[in-house]
Amino acid sequence: MEDNSILMNISWVLRADASIRLLTATKICVTGKSNFQSYSCVRCNYTEAFQTQTRPSGGKWTFSYIGFPVELNTHYFIGAHNIPNADMNGDSPSMSVNFTSPGCLDHVMKYKKKCIEAGSLWDPNITACKKNEEIVEVNFTTSPLGNRYMAFIQSNIVIGMSHVSEQNKGTRTSVLVPVTGESEGAVVQLTPYFHTCGNDCIGRKGIVVLCPQTGAPFPLDNNRSGLSGWIPLLLPALLVATCVLAIGICLKWRHEKIKKTSFPSAVLLPPIKILVVYPSEICFHHTVCYFTEFLQNHCRSEVILDKWQKKKIAEMGPVQWLTTQKKAADKVIFLLSNDVNAMCDGTCGKSEGSPRENSQDLFPLAFNLFCSDLRSQTHLHKYLVVYFREADTKDDYNALHVCPMYHLMKDAATFCTELFHVEQHVSVGKRFQACHNRCSSL
Repeated sequence: MEDNSILMNISWVLRADASIRLLTATKICVTGKSNFQSYSCVRCNYTEAFQTQTRPSGGKWTFSYIGFPVELNTHYFIGAHNIPNADMNGDSPSMSVNFTSPGCLDHVMKYKKKCIEAGSLWDPNITACKKNEEIVEVNFTTSPLGNRYMAFIQSNIVIGMSHVSEQNKGTRTSVLVPVTGESEGAVVQLTPYFHTCGNDCIGRKGIVVLCPQTGAPFPLDNNRSGLSGWIPLLLPALLVATCVLAIGICLKWRHEKIKKTSFPSAVLLPPIKILVVYPSEICFHHTVCYFTEFLQNHCRSEVILDKWQKKKIAEMGPVQWLTTQKKAADKVIFLLSNDVNAMCDGTCGKSEGSPRENSQDLFPLAFNLFCSDLRSQTHLHKYLVVYFREADTKDDYNALHVCPMYHLMKDAATFCTELFHVEQHVSVGKRFQACHNRCSSL
């Protein structure tokens, strides 16, 4: 069997009747008639006896066999019958069909070895144009299989022909074919002569069209002639319109520039995150809650309080929680107050949910964790100290004096402005030295 052979796919369906239980095989025979005659048979045995007349999934039993080679342009007679015969004393019941195989130009058969050698995969991409009444120019791509070709120009009869010999295989070539009649719309027949197929090679066809004109002037029609008379009038009007447009753009640009210079647009900054830490003696409801409400309503801030994240603190631990919140926060505020009096103790300190009873005092832990930042000029801008009434920090927290301090509500406006500063603009040299000395001794 030759390489790249094409095989026939034969399928059949078994009749759904009682005789299927005795069926053991199906015999298929194929007879081919072309230049020579061929005959071959195959017996397809069923490996198991049929238990049902149809498939378990539904539908009739269907089988196929692929194995008979297909030749080009051949008429086949295909017959099949079951074994054993349903009627033991009669002729074998059979089914038959006819089939004619296509030639080399078929999309499947063109890959057959014989077709490839005849040029089935060659694409010459023929273009042909009429140069004048006597010459047709034919262009095509040569094949790697050979270098001799014959170009015919056919209308009802052959009106021109030319031999082509091209030594460079697989390249674009051109030939001028003399003709003796009207060639526009005629058929170009290109016949190759390859050593693999001789005079039986596959030819290709094209159509003759008019060659594109190059360098010829286009005649002016009446419409274009009339338009040329308006051009002298249109040019001044177009020039005036262009000048007006340029002046308008210039005035608009100057107006926008003056507007931007005189009235700068306000940019709405995004809310900032603030971590608030406070000592346990501060009254939570009267002081911390009031300060938190002030930050949210007047300073566009998102406040982080330990009181609101008890569950996370229990899961992460106070040290990890403080470290995580410090990284997430834009500002850290130490909230101080010396307002520890009978009113707070009697009203807030004994109320349900008082931090004294239910919360761990994170202020000393936060102070020690953040103290290293207070010694750094890079990180110092992140920390603020806010107090009510007068500032009275304990000796243990004297290092907080290095941070900017604000007295509410006296410094409320300055305090809110400071929250949105990206960089500190105050001198921190002396504060840095004081914080370094104080934190080193802790």
